[in-house]
This record gives sequence, C-alpha cells and structure tokens, in this order.
Amino acid sequence: MLFVNREELKTGMRLARPIYNKDGVLLYERNSKLTSQGIESIKNFGLIGIFVLEPAEPVPPMTQADIDFERFQTMSVFSIQEEMEKILQSRRLNKMPTITANIIKNYGHLDKKINFVQNLRSKEDYIFKHSLNVAILCAMITHVLNMKVDEQLDAVQAAIIHDIGKMTVPKSISDKDALTNEEQQAVRAAEIQGFNLVDIVYSSNPNIKRICSQAQKALESLDTHEDISSMKMVNGARVLAVANAFDTMTAMQVGRPPESEVAALKHLLENPQVYDSKIVSGLIRSINILSPGVSVELNTGEKALVLAANEQNILEPMILMFRDNSIVDLSDRDKYGDMEIKDIMKTMDNRHVMDVDMLKKQGIKVEEPEYVEPVPVVQ
Repeated sequence: MLFVNREELKTGMRLARPIYNKDGVLLYERNSKLTSQGIESIKNFGLIGIFVLEPAEPVPPMTQADIDFERFQTMSVFSIQEEMEKILQSRRLNKMPTITANIIKNYGHLDKKINFVQNLRSKEDYIFKHSLNVAILCAMITHVLNMKVDEQLDAVQAAIIHDIGKMTVPKSISDKDALTNEEQQAVRAAEIQGFNLVDIVYSSNPNIKRICSQAQKALESLDTHEDISSMKMVNGARVLAVANAFDTMTAMQVGRPPESEVAALKHLLENPQVYDSKIVSGLIRSINILSPGVSVELNTGEKALVLAANEQNILEPMILMFRDNSIVDLSDRDKYGDMEIKDIMKTMDNRHVMDVDMLKKQGIKVEEPEYVEPVPVVQ
C-alpha cells in the first residue's frame, strides 16, 4: 500500500480505501481502478491524496463497522466544516443540534469497542477532522462511564466547537510547523476569541464555554506547570481534555508521523493531574488498542502478538514472542520488568496489523471479524 499525492495520481491505480461524497454516497469502491474522471473528482473534493494498492497487492480487509466509520467520518467532516464557517459568519448555530445528535446516535450508545482509525489530515482540514474525532471519543467515553444525558450532549457539542477560534488564525501562521513566541501569542488570542464566540452562540448554555476553556487551561498547564488542582473542572472538561490529547497525539498528518496509541496512553496515565484516571479508563473501554491479535513491537526491538488483554493494566497484556513462540505475561514485573510494549505495528494507512489465525493456532477463541468483500463499482 502506498500514499500517493493527488498531483501524482495516474489512471489504472487501484484504491485501497473507499471514497464517499459529502452525502455519504459511495463514489469509488476499494480495488476500483482510477480513471481520468476519478482523478479529477479527487482533486475537486480537496483530497490531498489517496492510498493505493501496489500492482499485486490484495485488497486489505475491512469490517462493516470499519466501512461505516469511514463513511460517517466523511459525511460529518463536511457538515462540521459548513457549520463552523456559518457560525463565524452569522454568530449563531445552524445545524449543530443535528450534527451532535448524529454523533451520539452512532457512537454514544455502543455496547462494544470500535477500531478508531485515523484519516490523513492536511493543514486545511485538520480542525474539522480533529473536532469530529474528539466529539466521537467524547460520545463514547461519556457513554461507557454512564454520565448523564445532558453531560454527554454538552461534552460532544463542546468537542465540535472547541477549536473554532483557530479558524481565524492567519494562514501565514497556521501553515507553519514551528511558531515564534509572537505567533504563538496570536494563536492563543484567536483561541480566546473563539471561546468568546462560543459564549455568544451558546448564551443559553454557558456550560459549553466552561468545558472548552477549562479543558484548554488543563492542557496548557502541562507547558506552564501551573497548579490546577484547585480548579473545579466540570465532567465535560475532563472528558474533552483526554479526548483532545489522545486525538492530537495519534492523528495522521502530512509531514508528521502519528504517535502510537501506546505512547498516547502512557502520556495520559503519567499525568493524572491533567487527565482524570476515570476518564482515561473510559477511553480504554471505548476503543480497541492492545486487543488479542494485534502485532506489537517491544522496547527490545523484538516483535510479538497480543494473546490476551490485561483489564487491570492495558499496557501489560499477555503476548506471544515471534522469535520462539514463547508466551510472556507482561504483568509479571518480577520476571519481565525491563520489557514493555513500545509501539503497535501498523499498515501504511494506520490500521493495526492483526493476526487472528495465529490466535486460533494457539487454541485461543476470539470473535473473528466478519470482513466485507469490495463490490465492483461501474466506472
């Protein structure tokens, strides 16, 4: 699998992932061959590029849940972008209730974990994809923690709109990878103006601004070393801080590789003064991370397969070493105290490398994913 910039696409290339329009209509199925019309459509959609299959490469497996997640992301990103732009222009909400309701309907009532697959982001669409994914995480976390309905609603709305101020940052600044102190102050000023705008559009619900500003202050305390122990954070702000940090760290961006979910979890767990441990637990209970079948890399440089998850400490599962098929229980710190998981092995498009067959050979019963075969699309 390869990522190809839109300017380098050629007819005949096969798609590794489906492409949908803003209404969720499937335009190009996996394994479809690109035509000149298809390439033009990709450019018109504003996509920075796509993942394509190498000549003899088989189509990567996707479950129905994976396909639904991808389709939902595409539709919702367009909706959030349109809504945020209208809020900046009119200073009032338009379709926010509908967007929020859709996120909660699809991801705020789940009875099992999902594969939280990150899409590639550019500087142009980062805010909208980030806002959506943070909102999805907030919906799932508040659900598994059995928070009140109004708390879930507020947390999801705050997640969608929390970065609206950054949309007003001059492009000459937002396009940069490294900012000067003066430019960082300009971004901070834009964020504050954004919170003031949130206060206006949510004048009947001041809790939304409270969630946004408290979560931001908590995250900033990591750099400023400000003691926030006396700050009475509302639950929504605690959820937003965790979801925001996790998505920011694990996001796929042009020119910057994502940090692994393992590194992100370690960061969250090592800073309990900012990230509430109960909220982090809710995140762990919402998405698949170190689940059975996932291939991992250890700090020793060796590779292994997760055989059984550890519900008490997600970072210490039982693993099968590839070098000699020996079984290691990482929770046995007396025996394996120097060994830990460094990273999760990923495909080019950031999906977990899974090996369910190896689990079955070890006599371990797992719920085998039901993969969906791509349906040929008439070009």
